[in-house]
Amino acid sequence: MRVVWQLLAVVLVSMVAGQSVAAAEDDPWATLGLGLVASVLSVYVYAWVVGRTEKRAVTEVARKGAVGAVGRGALIGTLVFAAVVANIAFVGHYEVDGWGSYTGAVGLAGFMAGASVTEELLFRGVLFRTMEERFGTWGALVPTSVLFGAWHLANPDASLWGAAVIALSAGPMLGAAYVASRSLWLPIGLHFGWNFAASGIFSTEVSGNDTQQGLLDASTSGPTLISGGAFGPEASLYTLVFCALVTFGLLWLARRRGRLTLRRSKRADAAALAR
Repeated sequence: MRVVWQLLAVVLVSMVAGQSVAAAEDDPWATLGLGLVASVLSVYVYAWVVGRTEKRAVTEVARKGAVGAVGRGALIGTLVFAAVVANIAFVGHYEVDGWGSYTGAVGLAGFMAGASVTEELLFRGVLFRTMEERFGTWGALVPTSVLFGAWHLANPDASLWGAAVIALSAGPMLGAAYVASRSLWLPIGLHFGWNFAASGIFSTEVSGNDTQQGLLDASTSGPTLISGGAFGPEASLYTLVFCALVTFGLLWLARRRGRLTLRRSKRADAAALAR
């Protein structure tokens, strides 16, 4: 039941936050403010419900080191998306026509902050973490990545291919970020950096959402396998490649730090042998 209560709390605050931010979409500064408030509120609700249902200190959203972890994640997310766009531009399928709108970028920062925080609390904070307790790291990484990809099928210009790429790229990468750090702050920052770079900087579609213009006035073209089509660069083969590289790096780091876990039955067998 603890998982049910956690899911209900996070989904409820996510819905309220999403509606509030969407209501202010015509005012970029209000969208930024509401997005930040929604992000903070979501973290507090998550910490409260997990602390009450699991009777423990909720260390995965501890304040200590939060700013640094979010900053590192945002930098990684931005650089990875920039690498994807650079390769699409290199083959002539991403073009910049000039400057876009800095106020549009401001509003998108608030919108993406709210979305990134609530999705990470749901998928990595509740689903991945609780599944990992029973099935181990690998047993949690696969199903939560598939669910994360399927989550994006509800977007306006969603496609099965785009959802599949997210399940194979962003899902494992964000899960690996949590495992490597044992904190939700790193995947939150990574998720935000990727989404904001896609919309607020490079002005591309995000997971099938036709976002408003960001800092650049730009457009993509060409085959879906290269540019991602209407789903955005997240459906590009370049995304698969670069996210896989980051995922492997994070999992290597997690293994080196001893943070990969076995499924519950194997942990019990290992403990019995140790005795």
